[in-house]
Amino acid sequence: MTDLEPVKCCAPLAAPGLSDEEAEATAELFKALADPARIRVVNVLATSDEAVCVCNLVVPLGLAQPTVSHHLKKLLDAGLVEREQRGKWAYFSLRRDAVETLAAVADLKGACC
Repeated sequence: MTDLEPVKCCAPLAAPGLSDEEAEATAELFKALADPARIRVVNVLATSDEAVCVCNLVVPLGLAQPTVSHHLKKLLDAGLVEREQRGKWAYFSLRRDAVETLAAVADLKGACC
């Protein structure tokens, strides 16, 4: 995926069945989130009122800037975040459609007895 494509997904996990394509797309989405640093990036972006500069993620994550950029690239490739270039700095925010997709996919209410 590129940063211009929406998240390709997915039926809710509690759906009666998943096609091979839906299962693969869902797995790719979860792979992008399968790292504590990326979850923390998503948390910072989700709790921010505006796009966040990569430079402002280094200290909260306790990671070097190249490592933060690596994690942001993974999220960008998965279609979860969008990137805006402002001069020499990149600013990131969550994609609205990605948030809605994540909420729908992870909705397991009523799936357990």
